[in-house]
Amino acid sequence: MQTEIAESRPPAAFRSHDPRLEPIAAKVFAGQRLDFNEGLTLYGSSDVLAVGWLANHVRERLHGDVTYFNVNRHINPTNVCVAACKLCAFGRKKGDPLGYTMALEEAWQTAASGYSEAVTEFHIVGGLHPDLPLEYFLDLVSGLKQRFPRVHIKAFTMVEVAYLARRAKLSIEETLIRLREAGVDSMPGGGAEIFSARVRSIICDHKIDGEEWLETARLAHKLGFKSNATMLYGHIENDEDRVDHLLKLRAVQDETGGFQTFIPLAFHPENTPLDHLPVTTGLTDLRQIAVSRLLLDNFPHIKAYWQMLTPKIAQIALRFGADDLDGTVIEEKIYHDAGATTPQGMTRKELCRLITEAGRVPVERDTLYHAVTRTEDSFTVAV
Repeated sequence: MQTEIAESRPPAAFRSHDPRLEPIAAKVFAGQRLDFNEGLTLYGSSDVLAVGWLANHVRERLHGDVTYFNVNRHINPTNVCVAACKLCAFGRKKGDPLGYTMALEEAWQTAASGYSEAVTEFHIVGGLHPDLPLEYFLDLVSGLKQRFPRVHIKAFTMVEVAYLARRAKLSIEETLIRLREAGVDSMPGGGAEIFSARVRSIICDHKIDGEEWLETARLAHKLGFKSNATMLYGHIENDEDRVDHLLKLRAVQDETGGFQTFIPLAFHPENTPLDHLPVTTGLTDLRQIAVSRLLLDNFPHIKAYWQMLTPKIAQIALRFGADDLDGTVIEEKIYHDAGATTPQGMTRKELCRLITEAGRVPVERDTLYHAVTRTEDSFTVAV
């Protein structure tokens, strides 16, 4: 079978000035998995449009013209963090006048305030606070569930969970169970950065290593949590690091099936110790979306996170493999502290306009990708 596919040719609709893409295209059209070296070829090809065309083929095979979005609110309960990651402009040391920690009532009020459309998701991440006990986070979540029982709580990265477990002297599994009992429904994908030990030792040496991130994800999935996964690109990593990262995620997904969405995150160097690095270009961003869609054949969704990419690049990404734009977001702090100039929120109407103008069909979803139907003052979820 391998020989037959290798000797076959892609359909006549595929055109590229890079002959190395032809055998890759044949495998894509045959539905066969790409390997490490083919991933390197996709990153190294000068024909970005052809790479995007292949990714769009896969995207439309999976989702047609549908593009998903949701109505969500970000809550960052604290920016105080014991880590000193060179990639981060958000974290502050204890005692820093720019540091903050929300009282529980303040966090609950933040969840309720400032936005008229009823959210379906609270997205909660923050710093690794040296003093806040696990009980603070359990109370935060349970309080949100009491006040907003219909809202899905997507909370705490693998890094945060591992840190809370260590501070509470519990296993990661026990910590996850306690978070689930408090009301956490699923988990975000942050903190993955790049799994390469060489790169992590420079940009985020205070965090858990790549294998610990992946193992925490495995445990979460086995307990029934769905999660996302991310990759931070555009700093000191190389193409080999990027392919390695994607294939390690793909291997865990083969085991657990627990990842819902992959989100490539473009590095914003402003206000970080790496501010001498250039920002990513639009071509780099679009290539990353496309390669992700082609290599992560077992991930249902690829997200073009408009907060990081800008709405304009996110629109184009819907033709380069992405089928999701994230959501209304509201009051995003982490990437704006790093210099993002995008709005801190967007309305449902604005998101629908972006998607429609890109020639796609907007579909509002909840966190688990069930369709949401709205009336004037309520919403229903098709499960």
